[in-house]
Amino acid sequence: MAVEGGMKCIKFLLFIFNFIFWLCGFALIVVGVMVQVSLHKTFLIQDATASAAPIVIIAVGVLIFFVAFFGCCGAWKENHCMVTTFAVLLSLIILAEVVAVILGYVFRNKISKVVQDSLTDMINNYQNSSKEFQDAVDQMQENWKCCGVNSSSDWRHFNPDGKTVPDSCCMNVTKNCGKEAMTDASKVYQKWILAGGGF
Repeated sequence: MAVEGGMKCIKFLLFIFNFIFWLCGFALIVVGVMVQVSLHKTFLIQDATASAAPIVIIAVGVLIFFVAFFGCCGAWKENHCMVTTFAVLLSLIILAEVVAVILGYVFRNKISKVVQDSLTDMINNYQNSSKEFQDAVDQMQENWKCCGVNSSSDWRHFNPDGKTVPDSCCMNVTKNCGKEAMTDASKVYQKWILAGGGF
């Protein structure tokens, strides 16, 4: 009798936890869609690189949604096939995570280079980008208290004078605080994203 009660408790807990994960998966899908629509004013993916974050959020949400669905329904109905599918999918996810960690370690230098190139492209495209994009770059520099990717001189093409940086580089952000202050350590952060942001 105690064994049967214990199994019912495990079944109930498995159902509850998988139901919570199912809701989280659904929430991630909704958040991913909202981010995509707010960034691009449409759900259609026109530029995959610009939609990378929403695509990843939606993909993770869909994966969690389906895995939790099989776990939830399998536990509730005590369906051997669904519980087996849940276990196989969970094993594949764990295996994929282990592979991702190993690949991340092996290719850590290449990943750092890709991140550096992407951040450099952000700075190079800053002037010709949308207000939302510029705000995102500014917010990143303000939050990380940094200026540029490698140094504040990454912004040398920001202004024709070659000495001006965006105001988000300033220690105390005010209008035009970055004017001709690229190398002024008392006004502008000389620390860069790759050092300050933890990459």
